[in-house]
Amino acid sequence: MIIGIESSCDESAVALFDENTGVVFEKISSQVKLHAEYGGVVPELASREHVKNFISLLKDLKNFGVSEAKLVAVTKEPGLPGCLNIGLAVARALTLILRLPVREVNHLHGHLFSPFIPVHAQDPQSFSSNLNEYLPHLGLLVSGGNTVLFEISKNLAIATIAETQDDAAGEAFDKGARLLGLPYPGGNLIEKLASSGNPQKYQFPRAFSSRSDMKFSFSGLKTSLKYFLEKFEGSFVPHINDICASYQEAIVDILATKVSHALEQHSCKSIGISGGVSNNNTLRKRISTLATKSNKKLVFPLGHHSGDNAAMIAFAAHINDNFLSG
Repeated sequence: MIIGIESSCDESAVALFDENTGVVFEKISSQVKLHAEYGGVVPELASREHVKNFISLLKDLKNFGVSEAKLVAVTKEPGLPGCLNIGLAVARALTLILRLPVREVNHLHGHLFSPFIPVHAQDPQSFSSNLNEYLPHLGLLVSGGNTVLFEISKNLAIATIAETQDDAAGEAFDKGARLLGLPYPGGNLIEKLASSGNPQKYQFPRAFSSRSDMKFSFSGLKTSLKYFLEKFEGSFVPHINDICASYQEAIVDILATKVSHALEQHSCKSIGISGGVSNNNTLRKRISTLATKSNKKLVFPLGHHSGDNAAMIAFAAHINDNFLSG
């Protein structure tokens, strides 16, 4: 059993991962409503809330039972420094109380391996051999703070293929929503409005569209939306559904195009997407189409494992201890 602790941003989370069965307990305390009135996460407020939330979460963890735990896994980086420090303090306290070792886990690695949690759950005893059927793996991590295209080799070495030069994809969704006057967090609202809009109605720019530029950029897209909306300053913005659909299409097209370029340049057996934006249905359909056309296996994390969660941290520690260390 591995105890997972996650506190990189505004989600306080604990989990128990059993190597023989999978995720047996997990709980997340979200601060979304608290930060909504500020239009984004306030680091100092988030840190204070983590302190309160973990008191309750640790009680739930204790009541579930941790007697068989052998390790505490905790997010080390990247994230908000104050928030990360709260999680690290919780983990170190647990290691002293339970006399267990601690494993510090890179938050991005947690996301990157999260699509394989369902693979493990299907047959934990054969996970090692089953995992080989997916490697090398091409993974796209899309969240509010990160947009990175990774490759996982046969020996589970991780290499970055492309990453954003400025805003992340999730950040582009939220900033775009703010420009449209939608409440925080606005990514889901853009997707909802886009579902009844025309994605070809308006044209927004796609940065680094050539095969030689393996980079992401979304700041220009956000600026383009800003200038577009300024035309309607002081008046009602028409066709907001079409604007959302066209803006979302640009974000998805940027992401899918780079995945397509990576498939041409790298040999892989599977494709996966992770992070909060991976729940976007339009993105999922585009990546699914790419996987089908290229005859690659496709893996997604479960919906509640796409955002920040402790199960993926515990699972990444399992991967590290059982497949990398040896």
